[in-house]
Amino acid sequence: MRHLEVFHAIMQAGSVTGAARLLNVSQPAITSVLKHCEARVGLKLFTRTGGRLQPTPEAIALFPDVHEIYSRLDAVGRLVQDLAGGRLGSLSIAACFPVANGYLAKAVATFLQDRPGVRVALQSLTSPQVVDRVANREVELGIAYEPVVNPAVETEVLVNSCVACIMREDHPLAQSKAVNVKDLQAYPIITYLPQALLRSYVDRSLSDAGVMPNISVQVSLSLTGLIMAYHGAGIALVEPFLLASLPLPGLVARSLEPRVELKTLLVRAKSSTESEVMRQFVDYLRREVNTVQDVLAADLR
Repeated sequence: MRHLEVFHAIMQAGSVTGAARLLNVSQPAITSVLKHCEARVGLKLFTRTGGRLQPTPEAIALFPDVHEIYSRLDAVGRLVQDLAGGRLGSLSIAACFPVANGYLAKAVATFLQDRPGVRVALQSLTSPQVVDRVANREVELGIAYEPVVNPAVETEVLVNSCVACIMREDHPLAQSKAVNVKDLQAYPIITYLPQALLRSYVDRSLSDAGVMPNISVQVSLSLTGLIMAYHGAGIALVEPFLLASLPLPGLVARSLEPRVELKTLLVRAKSSTESEVMRQFVDYLRREVNTVQDVLAADLR
């Protein structure tokens, strides 16, 4: 490879001096490598005519193939730079439904605008399914609600959030900055199906307040709850980040008191190595989540 490098540099520069400048080495070093190269291949590659170095017919015949090698090496170098810069690669992500359909979808879309070479596989699942996908290394990153108990994964908090009251802006409780859980007694409620992870959070809050809710609709997805609230079926007790990412005109979010806290977690397989493009995306996602929190802050105080 060193012989090819020197030969290529001389052919490009047209002189030993020029080749030395290209390779940032001394002129004697170039001359020494060239002599060794010619001795090894058994061909005279250059002659000196009128004080100038001239390629022999054999050198001219070799040059296209050698040049192609170095063009490919340059392409590999650019590829390495793009991978290191997060402009190429792939993102494989599994996320629970409200996250995947909300701020995560928006973050992926805007992240790709400056990175057309990045490809994404995004799965919308339940939180337990997300953890399974990560544990089985079917995806590089998972985003799920707590609790996550699996020895094959490790977690870190992406954002602290809460269950909120989503309702039409003309609803009587929409005039309040916060809704006490006892105030829900008199109104139809939209909440999750019993098997949904977040249903236990809602039930615990209602039970602690001694409220027997009038549950009009049970849904599997936060998005369905929002749409039902939009059409006047009741107050949706759901995680509100989706509404901030995908606003529906006429709907408002109000905090529920006492607060029903929950954590959204980043989930990774233990001992896994994060790709550069994924590292950059997670940093970008955190900024997007902070923006969404600011949007919600005016309503959820």
